[in-house]
Amino acid sequence: MAGREPRNPLREGMSDDRAPDAGALVIFGASGDLARRKLLPALYNLYLERWLPGAFAIVGVARRPMGDAEFASTMHAAVAEHSRRSLDATLWEELASRMSYIATDFEDPQGYARLRMHLEQLDRERGTGGNRLYYLATPPSAFPAIVLRLGEAGLHRAGPGGRWVRIVVEKPVGRDLASARELNETINRYFPERSVFRIDHYLGKETVQNLMVFRFANAIFEPLWNRQYVDHVQITVAESLGVEGRGRYYEEAGATRDMVQNHMFQLLCLTAMEPPVSLAADAIRDEKVKVLHALRPPEAARVAEDSVRAQYVAGVVGGRRVPGYREEPAVAADSRTETYVALRVFLDNWRWAGTPFYLRSGKRMPKRVSEVALQFRDVPHRLFGTGGRRPVPNTLAVRIQPDEGITLRFDAKVPGPQPRIQPVTMEFRYGTSFGQEPPEAYERLLLDAWLGDATLFIRRDEVEASWAFVDQLFAAWEALGPEAPLAEYPAGSWGPSEADVMLARDGRQWRRP
Repeated sequence: MAGREPRNPLREGMSDDRAPDAGALVIFGASGDLARRKLLPALYNLYLERWLPGAFAIVGVARRPMGDAEFASTMHAAVAEHSRRSLDATLWEELASRMSYIATDFEDPQGYARLRMHLEQLDRERGTGGNRLYYLATPPSAFPAIVLRLGEAGLHRAGPGGRWVRIVVEKPVGRDLASARELNETINRYFPERSVFRIDHYLGKETVQNLMVFRFANAIFEPLWNRQYVDHVQITVAESLGVEGRGRYYEEAGATRDMVQNHMFQLLCLTAMEPPVSLAADAIRDEKVKVLHALRPPEAARVAEDSVRAQYVAGVVGGRRVPGYREEPAVAADSRTETYVALRVFLDNWRWAGTPFYLRSGKRMPKRVSEVALQFRDVPHRLFGTGGRRPVPNTLAVRIQPDEGITLRFDAKVPGPQPRIQPVTMEFRYGTSFGQEPPEAYERLLLDAWLGDATLFIRRDEVEASWAFVDQLFAAWEALGPEAPLAEYPAGSWGPSEADVMLARDGRQWRRP
């Protein structure tokens, strides 16, 4: 396999279609859940499809003591369980031969000295060429220490002859604007912004990427994508799961920090952005940042009308009785952390002025679903009867997960002598249209980081602009006082009645995806 020319179909048709350079991928936190469930299965599928370079190595770094063989065995079990494709024994052996492991505390300078010697050895023996891709798959609390120790050990320096060093940082980048800036400054002290890849796996999903293609490659949609024709936009990210043993983390994060600041704002940006001047990474990211700057700041006087915070109580999900949030392990009995948030936001710019964007995200909802839905304005004058029912608006919905695809709902005449209409749906699905399921998000993102393509990663100013809004939102909530109501919703429902009231005041209602 090493002698074959790598092919790179994920990049076909794009201006930067090139094979990835030789290099070493260093995964900090390699014994953790993210590495086992996402990163190693993604690497296996990339190797299976010959998207990785001919000369590469994978180095796991974590606190847990184990040797190279045990690390490879552990990852074998993980890939067998979580890969979207079945495990091929021969290919796995080839991939496993490129794996090694270093056990060290992330604060220990000696561990980084060993890492440096090991990488230099891989350059000589594996031909990795001095190129390094560091992946921080650790809890966020470990990010600063790892970056500082990499810098102190000189592991951040790119070598001569076009060698590169890059770093991938998982979310969350901070928990507010001040901590995000502090972390960004620490990272940029050793890694220039062009070498920093802040990852949000939503951007690796094919349907999210298709938002841009759908808008900017089709002349029939872009002229309608504005305040003149769109009544409002709904963005939903719903999860059927609860906190799943992460009560301590969730108590600090809540739905707003966990989902809105990153995933939902990314969907908002791609939905609302202006056409970029090119497909260059910074051209696209410039337009996304403009959307965040156009967000109308939350105000204490209106935040009670423009937002709803809620917690799930005991209920039934998927036919199974589940406890309420306050009964979950490591959750305070009097917790006021929101597991559901709904927002009405406005973009004060030329394209979207006056058009509301409704965002909602919650845990323990009826099903796992993420979608962006544009509801179009009604016709100026209705000529056709609807049989006494309420008119159903034209809607364009982009399903991010599951069943990735796009749905367009419009009216059509019912067969018969009467001029009566009813809504019909036209659907596009990735699985049926292309004969295959889209690749996992981490496959695309790992490959792009290796290629040095930052298009699907988040720039520093984008992170800080989103936190600026969230900080203002929390300040507005705090201004309501400690007795401000926290709504409740039964697990297995679509959220609290207060969220329905928020839309009903505007004469609208939530979709049921």
